[in-house]
Amino acid sequence: MTETTEQLKKTALSAIHEKAGAKMVPFAGYYMPVQYKGLMEEHHCVRNAVGVFDVSHMGEFWVRGPKALELIQQVTSNDASKLFDGKVQYSCLPNLEGGIVDDLLVYRFGEEEYFLVVNASNIDKDWNWIQQFNQNIGAEMTNVSDEYSLLAVQGPLALKAMQKLTSMNVVNMEYYTVQRGTFAGMDNIIVSTTGYTGAGGCEIYFPNACAEAMWNAVMEAGAEFGIQPIGLGARDTLRLEMGFCLYGNDIDDTTSPLEAGLGWITKFTKNFNNSENLKAQKANGVTRKLVGFEMIDKGIPRHGYELTDATGKVIGVVTSGTQSPSLSKAIGMGYVPSELSALGNEVYVSVRGKLLKAVVVGIPFYKD
Repeated sequence: MTETTEQLKKTALSAIHEKAGAKMVPFAGYYMPVQYKGLMEEHHCVRNAVGVFDVSHMGEFWVRGPKALELIQQVTSNDASKLFDGKVQYSCLPNLEGGIVDDLLVYRFGEEEYFLVVNASNIDKDWNWIQQFNQNIGAEMTNVSDEYSLLAVQGPLALKAMQKLTSMNVVNMEYYTVQRGTFAGMDNIIVSTTGYTGAGGCEIYFPNACAEAMWNAVMEAGAEFGIQPIGLGARDTLRLEMGFCLYGNDIDDTTSPLEAGLGWITKFTKNFNNSENLKAQKANGVTRKLVGFEMIDKGIPRHGYELTDATGKVIGVVTSGTQSPSLSKAIGMGYVPSELSALGNEVYVSVRGKLLKAVVVGIPFYKD
């Protein structure tokens, strides 16, 4: 551990996690729960019922005023003009060299009111990146990352459980929408349905001062549905089964959104940072692609392991990998040359000097 516990940031719920027996680890500069009862049990709890994650480490920026949309259109790859009040969009911040500063969520609350949710490890980086373009645009930006706590209540029973806490119609919320209202007796609470597990559910944003009361209310409402606290370990296996990218693993400053299979959030109906170069890349075709693969030989692919062809020639690298609890097989993602990216193509993972066979498969790995 490079950071001492004292140097790490803590969420408003850290003491509750420790009391619940969570194994706490450093993550993105925070002291976070990686597991409680065990990864397998927690994973299946979310897939089959309902679990709650503390993801208060995520970053949040308000962007307001008449120039808000102009700024967002400049710095993000997706077309935020398509958003309407109550709608959320997945997007990314392209850099000027063809890579990705971060991936993020863009929430629209009003014509001049947007909410950006960014990765914990990139809060300062993203803020500074967006601000350099805002100097010429003049939107009103506020960094409220240290003021908000965030719970992700995930699973097929999550919305049914959370409906008990509000008069807002959350049980019928569509994917990638947001509401703001009274929740668990607290006013002005943000509830969205963006999910990072593929299991359904919602996210609840609230002031830090409400953290313990909100946690207790959520746990009480979910008790009859078998709710459990879930650590970041299961969050990773759940998102990987869906083929969702993790910043720092599958996408980063050196990976193009087109290489990463994120062409669907890269809209050339507008101009944005580095859009001309990305448009040319789309026209010419990418030289490498992020693919999913399943292991045929026994072994677990891990981040950073080399991908090779049958002769042992290195062709790429594993970006994410795990033993899938839902599928009972080892799965992974990684970048390979485009000509080797077809479904059914065999690749090999170099594990401690051994070449283990895998096959390229479609994403998501897990299909409900």
